[in-house]
Amino acid sequence: MDAHALTEALPLGGAGAAEPPPTYLETLLAAGLLFETDVRGLYGRSAVFESIADGLNAAITRIGADQQAEVLRFPPAMSQTDFETSEYLKSFPQLAGTIHSFCGDERGHRRLLARIEDKQDWTDQQAPTGVVLTPAACYPIYPVIARRGPLPEAGKVVDVLSYCYRHEPSLEPTRMQMFRQREYVCLGSPERIVAFRQLWMDRGQQLGRDLQLPLEVDVANDPFFGRGGKIVADSQRELKLKFELLIPVNDGASPTACMSFNYHMDHFGALWHIGLADGGVAHTGCVGFGIERLVLALLKHHGLDPANWPQAVRETLGGV
Repeated sequence: MDAHALTEALPLGGAGAAEPPPTYLETLLAAGLLFETDVRGLYGRSAVFESIADGLNAAITRIGADQQAEVLRFPPAMSQTDFETSEYLKSFPQLAGTIHSFCGDERGHRRLLARIEDKQDWTDQQAPTGVVLTPAACYPIYPVIARRGPLPEAGKVVDVLSYCYRHEPSLEPTRMQMFRQREYVCLGSPERIVAFRQLWMDRGQQLGRDLQLPLEVDVANDPFFGRGGKIVADSQRELKLKFELLIPVNDGASPTACMSFNYHMDHFGALWHIGLADGGVAHTGCVGFGIERLVLALLKHHGLDPANWPQAVRETLGGV
């Protein structure tokens, strides 16, 4: 067999086979839009990436200007007490992250340093601080609102933005461990929440169309833990408490949830004793925008240089 025939007979993946195309993550890293660390799902962002994120936040502020929302901003951490009240560990223990720190004396410090020097595990030398990484942007607002007493008769809307943490190591760029959520949260009567959610489902889809992104909206569920969690997830879908706006982003994967539209019923109102003006328990709902995911969707569908994007998209984002 001559050399040419031998090459023709080689199986796929053998010598001479074409290199597979770079993944979307590899493309983003090579272009300097994201910066790699040694932890999956933890990335630095470039100036270009951040300018798109800023444009998205400005657009979200603009379309929510009529909501008369109170703007609340928190660091990406909350008290352990409030975290426990949220019952997050009951539903999503696999996603939670707690903050620990060294709390010992000089002898303990020497033991800590010796562990590091010997390349042994040193994390058992730290203790909980009473601080937990925020899992969802809306969580810190509920105890704040609860302490104020009953809601106004018309209910209340809060505008909140925060970095959030979820322990989901992945090579999918859309599944970061630290990411930003922008939310409008509504607190009030069931009728108020249902109307609020429908309003934002319409607005979210219009924003997606203005950004010229392919999208669909579908009923969804949260990733509840364990066999019992499947029952809760099935109930959530059956009651249509959660919808997601989905956009294709990752190569060969299902579309990615870039916005969510949620009705919590009286779950958070009951946990934090948030009352209505008439003495009833407040219902809550929210619209959530995944800032990083929307940036990644824009880069995927319009290219890596915003200067070359359609003019209408750039104008929607304030001229990025």
